[in-house]
Amino acid sequence: MKVLHINQSDLSGGAAIASYSLHRGLLDRGIDSRLLVGRSQSKSDRVATIPRKHRLENPIASITRPLGFNYVQYVGAFDILKHEFYQNADLLNFHNLHGGTFNYLAIPLLTENKPAVFTLHDMWSFTGHCSYSYDCDRWKIGCGRCPYPHIYPAIKKDNTRLVWKLKDWVYRRSDLTVVTPSRWLAGLAKLSMLNRFPIHHIPNGIDVDAYQPRDPAICKELLGIQADKKVLMFGADSIKDPRKGSNILLQALSSLPASVKAETILLTIGNSSEAISEVVGIETLNLGYVSHARFKAIAYSAADLFIFPTRADNLPLMLQESMSCGTPMVSFKIGGVPDLVRPGITGYLAEPGNASDLNNGIVQLLEDNSLRERMSRECRAIALAEYSLDLQIRRYIDLYEQILLSKAKTLAAHD
Repeated sequence: MKVLHINQSDLSGGAAIASYSLHRGLLDRGIDSRLLVGRSQSKSDRVATIPRKHRLENPIASITRPLGFNYVQYVGAFDILKHEFYQNADLLNFHNLHGGTFNYLAIPLLTENKPAVFTLHDMWSFTGHCSYSYDCDRWKIGCGRCPYPHIYPAIKKDNTRLVWKLKDWVYRRSDLTVVTPSRWLAGLAKLSMLNRFPIHHIPNGIDVDAYQPRDPAICKELLGIQADKKVLMFGADSIKDPRKGSNILLQALSSLPASVKAETILLTIGNSSEAISEVVGIETLNLGYVSHARFKAIAYSAADLFIFPTRADNLPLMLQESMSCGTPMVSFKIGGVPDLVRPGITGYLAEPGNASDLNNGIVQLLEDNSLRERMSRECRAIALAEYSLDLQIRRYIDLYEQILLSKAKTLAAHD
């Protein structure tokens, strides 16, 4: 079996990390897996970049981008048909197709002779432009009159109804099987234009050996944290991203009782996280951007709680990492978060966007050592049972085999 993954990147961002882990897991099990990506950071000969035609794409973009048609300028994507990786593949696996370099209008041609899995990492595949629609559900009826033209990926003109129709036209001509990492996204996909395809729920897997509980005392010592300090941890790829809710976190932390602040240190990872320490009145240790799994595991293990104040998310990788390290979580009842943060079992789910309720969750769990210890054991047990990389790989291989067998039977019936 030969699988070609198509994604916006191989290593940058949660979707890229998830797809690259899937790719490496397939290789470990003897599956010939390769990647075509918009931006490549690895040096593997199994990773190549999507073809580009800058002389054509730049003039086209000058017309289409102002009209609100993102990504249709990337005509080089049609040359994937000629690429060695594509020609040798038995099956395609699309991942995050927005973010640059891929033209979704190429999907019908790419799937004409090769079946494809489309792994959704957000809502973009079935909306008129956005990756998360928040409280808007106009994607169910065809978009138009977009209330959030400026959210990612932003549009300069509201042609969301036409873009929605264009995507629907694409899917009517494509051979796809949809996979969603969270139950929440599976539910939305079944209400969307993608409901014409089979929809499967396969959670992203995590390396449970790299992300495993370590001795908290030793981890605190390694990070230079006093042994008697309670540790709250927060992280995001970019804390300036409004979707990550750092302003809500600031409100929640600022209103913590003075006694809690005095005995607590805030441990942060991610770009720009040093700005938090200036306003919350809590001692802060900023580790900056951290990519090494075992170093992140030390940080999670040093933490008593991981705080994740997201406004919208699918199946957040950081929550999976925290769970696997046995660190209870406090977050909002948003998107796919409840798959991981299970009230009274693995953490506390606050009312969406409610800083006061987030504050309540933090105080409640910090003050109950025995509850946190029980939650820590539950976190690790659930990570092993439901979110191991091995389980994800086996589920994908089974799905790939089913799709290829079905394709073979269809071709045989037509002979």
